[in-house]
Amino acid sequence: MPLNRRKFLKKSAVTGAGVAIAGGAAAPAAEAAERARPGHPAKRHSLTVMGTTDLHGHVFNWDYFKDAEYSDKAGNAMGLARISTLVDQVRDEKGRCNTLLLDAGDTIQGTPLTYYYAKVDPITAKGGPVHPMAQAMNAIGYDAAALGNHEFNYGIETLRRFEEQLDFPLLGANAVDAKTLRPAFPPYFIKTFHVPGAKPVKVGVLGLTNPGIAIWDKAYVQGKLKFEGLEEQAAKWVPRLRSLGADVVVVSAHSGTSGTSSYGDQVPYVENAAANVARLVPGIDAILVGHAHLEIPELKVVNEKTGKTVVLSEPLCYAERLTLFDIELVFSKGRWEVESVSASLRDSAAVADDPKITKLLSDEHRKVVAYVNQVVGRATQTLTTVDARYKDAPIIDLITKVQEDVVGAALAGTEYASLPVIAQASPFSRTSQIPAGDVTIRDLSGLYVYDNTLVAKLLTGAQVRAYLEYSAEYYVQTAVGAPVDVEKLTNAGGRPDYNYDYVSGLSYDIDVSRPAGSRIRNLTYKGAVLDDGQQFVLAVNNYRANGGGAFPHVATAKELWSESTEIRTRIAEWVTAKGVLDPKDFASVDWRLVREGTPVF
Repeated sequence: MPLNRRKFLKKSAVTGAGVAIAGGAAAPAAEAAERARPGHPAKRHSLTVMGTTDLHGHVFNWDYFKDAEYSDKAGNAMGLARISTLVDQVRDEKGRCNTLLLDAGDTIQGTPLTYYYAKVDPITAKGGPVHPMAQAMNAIGYDAAALGNHEFNYGIETLRRFEEQLDFPLLGANAVDAKTLRPAFPPYFIKTFHVPGAKPVKVGVLGLTNPGIAIWDKAYVQGKLKFEGLEEQAAKWVPRLRSLGADVVVVSAHSGTSGTSSYGDQVPYVENAAANVARLVPGIDAILVGHAHLEIPELKVVNEKTGKTVVLSEPLCYAERLTLFDIELVFSKGRWEVESVSASLRDSAAVADDPKITKLLSDEHRKVVAYVNQVVGRATQTLTTVDARYKDAPIIDLITKVQEDVVGAALAGTEYASLPVIAQASPFSRTSQIPAGDVTIRDLSGLYVYDNTLVAKLLTGAQVRAYLEYSAEYYVQTAVGAPVDVEKLTNAGGRPDYNYDYVSGLSYDIDVSRPAGSRIRNLTYKGAVLDDGQQFVLAVNNYRANGGGAFPHVATAKELWSESTEIRTRIAEWVTAKGVLDPKDFASVDWRLVREGTPVF
């Protein structure tokens, strides 16, 4: 049964969201660790806070896109079934009553499993299913989780239904009602640990999410929710937790540690602010970090105001790691004080799946496997993304062709019908492949791994040129005559592959020997030099259209049309309608890498 929050929630008049007023959960009596330091007898107690993040719908160690057990070169394994085994081990070692289990967000998007229960057999339907992630996390016994930005990808209704299905609170102190500015989700959670013969230990958990939601899921949240800065909201709520008697304060933050943002200045708040929170806000003992998909066993940050060390940890993603914060407390002068915090990681590859999770969700898993293996067409040749980062690959042209066709049809009969439609797409995956022969939904889903939707924006030729120049910053400057190593040619400045765009319908060279900002050469449209004043319709995914990646002009450009159907669904529809997937129907060489006019490849 879902957690009954009536004792500590009030309802927002606008969103119907829970707002934490007070929270607590009693743990069974602990076996107190009573050890004396020489010359200074004191009662001591040990607690362990476990944490996951960026689960992205991974219950099992299974790759739905390959229809096989997951594997990678590093030997990683993933899935909540593995995490369940690790958690049980820790509870056996430390004592269940001395542990707390948290998550830092991005739970209900990322695999065909999560897509299936959002769109194919949606949890929002009357009498609909319980989300597999809710079932697994409830069975494992999570105490609380922070909201991630991808929680909003399917809309607020789906998120609220998922929240109702959980036996623990979804926390988001900086997610506020757009009208009342009151918290739209519980800001915090307090758990009480009983210590025989001593005052109980109270652990306060503050949940913070990512301000970028206001950009990335603007279509769902605009006018309904606002997302404040993590530092500001932590400064507001940490003292509240301390005033409520929290002896330990842990922050679960869906925000990386780098202090950077991917969206430029479109939002006045930092995207990856976890280290800033540790540095600027006093009273925090540990931060479970999410969002960045990095492996950080332990990061120590000194708080500028108190001089105390705050310990941060990020357990990679996809349930591949479990963070452990081991907290030592000492009872002194009538109160518990944190004496030390250390962090470490445990590896899911070191254990087997928990049979109780396997049994619990085997039916859901089988349904999704059957769904993704549906044949929708036949390919005349194998298409792959292996070299799509540095060569114009037909498999990416398939995406842009579908987007062009969908937007062109949508604008037919409007005042914009005569304008040329161009389209963007990114090489999301380095391993996607559509094999010759039968084409399945999983083949196409593996090509387009995000649940993005399509938007039509109005841009000028000059704006398109600036867009391409920005995209070309993805390449590392490589002098004429210098050897070209494709593993070192891309991702300049750490830019991810999904923030490099192809643009179809044009012809252009990218001169990687030139400095960033002056690389686009020979830019033409239909054989003529691009007219800076000409108008184009750009078919673009909603992430980019809303400012994701901070590409110039597109976020502020006039929106002509948008829809809620996922681009991957449009690709499947296009292939189904064609029946045959033949590159002659969509492939074109629009761009190439050069050095002073000489092709790199």
